[in-house]
Amino acid sequence: MYCVQCEQSNKGGCAVKVGSCGKTAEVADMQDVLLRLMMGVSVFAHRAAEKGLQNAQVDAFTPHAWFTTLTNVNFDPDRFTGLIAQALEMRERAKALAIKAGADLSDLPEPATWNPGTTPSELAAAAPMAAIQRFMDRDGPSIVGLRNLILYGLKGTAAYGEHARVLGEEEAEVSAEFHRISAFLATDPTDADQLLSESLAVGALNLRVMELLDAANTGRFGHPEVTMVRMSPKAGKALLVSGHDLGDLETILKQTEGKGVNVYTHGEMLPANAYPGLKKFTHLVGNYGGAWQDQQRDFDAFPGAIVMTSNCLINPEIKGYGDRIFTAGPVGWKGLPHIQDHDFTPAIECALAKPGFAEDAPERTIPTGFARNTVMGVADTLLGMIDKGDVKNLFLIGGCDGARPGRNYFHDLAMATPQDSLILTLGCGKFRFNGEDLGDINGVPRVLDVGQCNDAFSAIQIAVAVAGALGVGVNDLPLHYAISWFEQKATAVLLTMLHLGIRRIHLGPTLPQFLTPEVLGILIDKFDIRPTGEAEADLARMLEAA
Repeated sequence: MYCVQCEQSNKGGCAVKVGSCGKTAEVADMQDVLLRLMMGVSVFAHRAAEKGLQNAQVDAFTPHAWFTTLTNVNFDPDRFTGLIAQALEMRERAKALAIKAGADLSDLPEPATWNPGTTPSELAAAAPMAAIQRFMDRDGPSIVGLRNLILYGLKGTAAYGEHARVLGEEEAEVSAEFHRISAFLATDPTDADQLLSESLAVGALNLRVMELLDAANTGRFGHPEVTMVRMSPKAGKALLVSGHDLGDLETILKQTEGKGVNVYTHGEMLPANAYPGLKKFTHLVGNYGGAWQDQQRDFDAFPGAIVMTSNCLINPEIKGYGDRIFTAGPVGWKGLPHIQDHDFTPAIECALAKPGFAEDAPERTIPTGFARNTVMGVADTLLGMIDKGDVKNLFLIGGCDGARPGRNYFHDLAMATPQDSLILTLGCGKFRFNGEDLGDINGVPRVLDVGQCNDAFSAIQIAVAVAGALGVGVNDLPLHYAISWFEQKATAVLLTMLHLGIRRIHLGPTLPQFLTPEVLGILIDKFDIRPTGEAEADLARMLEAA
């Protein structure tokens, strides 16, 4: 096992029996094998697509398989044994398609022909061939770091793509481009300029994928509306839905309707309460708990059933609530019941069997629903406030939260922002400060919750629209970025921002270990990336540049 993909990684990388996230060495090695095989799938799928042929099953399996390898998603070795077998099958399917298309298959990279076996013992023996450190001595930290920037960016893009796909939004051109970049990675490229160029191509692809996801969510559930979300429990049976998948939440709401179960969102699901198609269910009663890293405390205290729909799962065995937590979609933990075919009956029956909340807690609410449609719906008001000087600065403060020291930076920065500024926030990073009363400007709350990390497209569209209305470039806006980095979705969003030419992004608090000093130097030099420092000093630098 060797893993450097997230902020939880031990210094120098997780090279132990169990990583900081709870992932075992067995699972980590299987994930490496799966990704290496998926690059091989893409080699054939790309060459077939160049000749005009694509396979729907291959294109559907690809983002799901990649998604399972993200941080805190799937920890179940049995599931990966099955996924690897499927990947081998999909590679043969893609190969047959390439042959049918008349593609040139005379020069194939290793992932297209590699056979790691299918049994646990065979996979364990084959894993070193898929490990990223295999290439460190040969290619050096700069090249391997740039390849990892693409690899982890593709992981994040795949996650967003899978969220869109399960809601019915997918695009052949997106699948073809994903396969192209993945096939490029399969060649173990060593040209630094080409690697950096392909990193930005991942950013461009992710922008389109996030646009599809935005269309999927708003097309199915309507545009988010400004909504005061209850953050305190109500009396009654209880079911908690965590993760990001709005489709699973809708299914749960439909299947619990009339059964006397109150449904709560958790973590990144909080913004779901603002969608008309979801908040119409009166038994969606609010949000319980905060960001993902506090889930063991939150889940332990929750007197009902819990469903994890996507990433952010933490070891459920430590606090002993494993008898009432269920996984769905790409999520897995060995021994936990997994929801099949979107039938949440086991979780609902569990919720009914548990005591639930005995009484209403004092009501506490926070606002959400400030997505692009809402903000741009009052664009004249916002632009007028900027023109009059009532709003002098905009801040985008958000991203993935985490448990390591230093994340109070984002709270401290938000609290220190001038009263004549607005804060756009998204992702679970907002839980650092969204409970604080930062006041308003002319009745507009200073903290505007744009949504999940999945809603980064909304924040980008707001910035582009404001810049366009003011007749300036995005980098000429008094808009300052403080992005809390944690895992691979954040990598994809960062690459999208760089693709769009956004500069002066303050990134932290702990930079990913795959960003070697050499690679970080490239990003600082070319894109003016700024590792976070002291909140007050960074704020002064931001305001000085405005």
